[in-house]
Amino acid sequence: MSNHIDFYFDVISPYAYIAYKKILKIKDINFKLKPIFLGGLHNLVGITAPAFNKFKMKNMQNDCELVAKKNNISFKWNSKFPINSLNIMRGYLCVENSKKEEYLNSFFEAYWKEDIDLSNEENIKILLKKLKINENDFFNSINNQDIKDKLKQLTQEAFEKEVFGAPTFIINNKIFWGQDRLEYALDEIKKN
Repeated sequence: MSNHIDFYFDVISPYAYIAYKKILKIKDINFKLKPIFLGGLHNLVGITAPAFNKFKMKNMQNDCELVAKKNNISFKWNSKFPINSLNIMRGYLCVENSKKEEYLNSFFEAYWKEDIDLSNEENIKILLKKLKINENDFFNSINNQDIKDKLKQLTQEAFEKEVFGAPTFIINNKIFWGQDRLEYALDEIKKN
């Protein structure tokens, strides 16, 4: 029996943003954050992301706005969706542990609350400056082979556990996919 919930996420996922905001309100459960590269996971699984289907995309946008409003989460659909999140996700792995939560929250909010184009390196530099993260160290680190391999490894691990999207919660080897399945994951950990 596990004493924590694994949370697989990518900043590019609006549902992962909503789930993360819900998680921040939960103080008595330990979440183990597992960054993945969602584009890479989709390739491994062999699925096309909803962003590339105009009917799913329209529904997803409306759905995210409804869910965010229902949960009192500030949300604005990003006008540059989707982007390649590879460097942002590598960045999460290379920032100091003491800055990980602030980093993740800042990047999630920049993309899904403030409509900032995170494919623009200058916007990333602005966020790094606010976070007091040295930009030269950051950009050197995200190109370090160990960091590249770590993100690949975490994405591969997710695939091997049959994760196919973000967010996904895993507790007691049970998969709960989607922000709306957080409650079920919480019920599962309470059984322990």
